[in-house]
Amino acid sequence: MSEAERLISGPTLRKLISLVKKHTGIFMEERKRELLVARIRPRMKELGLASAEEYIDHLENHKDEIQKFINCVTTNETVFFRTPSIWDFFGRDLLKAWSQKNPDEIMRIWSAAASTGEESASIAILCEEFKRANPRFRYRVYASDIDTDVLEGARKGTYKERSMDDLRKRSPEIFHRYFKGRDSADMHLHPAILNNIEYFVHNLHSRGTRTAFFDAVFLRNVLIYFNEQDQELVLKNMYASLKPEGVLIIGEAESLARLKTSFEYTKPLIYKRVA
Repeated sequence: MSEAERLISGPTLRKLISLVKKHTGIFMEERKRELLVARIRPRMKELGLASAEEYIDHLENHKDEIQKFINCVTTNETVFFRTPSIWDFFGRDLLKAWSQKNPDEIMRIWSAAASTGEESASIAILCEEFKRANPRFRYRVYASDIDTDVLEGARKGTYKERSMDDLRKRSPEIFHRYFKGRDSADMHLHPAILNNIEYFVHNLHSRGTRTAFFDAVFLRNVLIYFNEQDQELVLKNMYASLKPEGVLIIGEAESLARLKTSFEYTKPLIYKRVA
């Protein structure tokens, strides 16, 4: 019997899984026992709790623990400019087409599962690159996540050293133009870029107050953590948040083909809200 099996019995595991689903919307299978234990054990140690049952009792009796639980169990893995074809489309095609149709407006883009902030920074950097050649262009990036810890780091414009090293190797010009610091462990996003990003906590299962507001939404590599019913709910919320003709961009392991949704397929990973 593994340590995870000793710590979490079958009924306790199912209870924890139901709490993950309740508070995050993430569907976690029982075979993820080792992962779940690894994520909650540090918090149990911090609280001085010896068993998962004790932690469940604590969670259910202390409302302020819910956000800490969410922060423990959510996945936060992202890099700058993940999936080049997406960024080629955004930086080369979408920004140009939108700017030509809306010369006097502010483009609003939502990074809807922003994690540690690399995606929202990538969006803002490409917008700034476009603005260098088109000074009239104005933009605002909105970055949300359910995890308050990762958002706090993103607000500061600080990122994982591994992610920074990867960006410096792949795009040295971008790296030196938009990041300031002594080395990759101490680099910060340029304040002029950071000031164009607004961060907020948001659960994707909630519609939110901004309806028909965004010109583009990045919803990448998050649908895979939900069951089909919840995927459709999240997509319905995204649809409501987009303006007519607004664009939805999803992750490389995702597809809307089998889902009931009002989005119109444009090209791989790219969908549109029909007018």
